[in-house]
Amino acid sequence: MIGDGSRVEPAELVRRTGWELKPEGLCKGDVCVPLETDVLEVDMLAERLGAPLLRDETHGVWCLGPAAPTGRALTTAQAPDLELPTIDGESFALRSLRGQKVFLLAWASW
Repeated sequence: MIGDGSRVEPAELVRRTGWELKPEGLCKGDVCVPLETDVLEVDMLAERLGAPLLRDETHGVWCLGPAAPTGRALTTAQAPDLELPTIDGESFALRSLRGQKVFLLAWASW
C-alpha cells in the first residue's frame, strides 16, 4: 500500500489491504492482530502486522509491504542478491544498484 501520510483511515486500509478495524483489533479473514488504539499510524501498522515499511522522505511517500503476522511473508524490504542475464546476454547483478530505489516487476504466464 502506497501513501503520502503517517496515518491511514480505516476505510482506506480495508479497501487497499483487506485489513479491517474491529473491536478485537485488525482482522483479515480468520487472522486478527490486537491493537491498543483506533488511530492507524503507519509505523504502528508495520510493527503490528509484521510488514516492511519504506519511506521516501524526499518525496513524502511511504510504502507498507505485505503483512506477515504469521511470519510467512517478507520481513524486510531488502531484495536477495540476484544475478540474471540481460537482453544482450551480459550478466547483471542487482547489487550494482545498492543504495538506489529499485522497482522489480515479475510476471508469469501461468
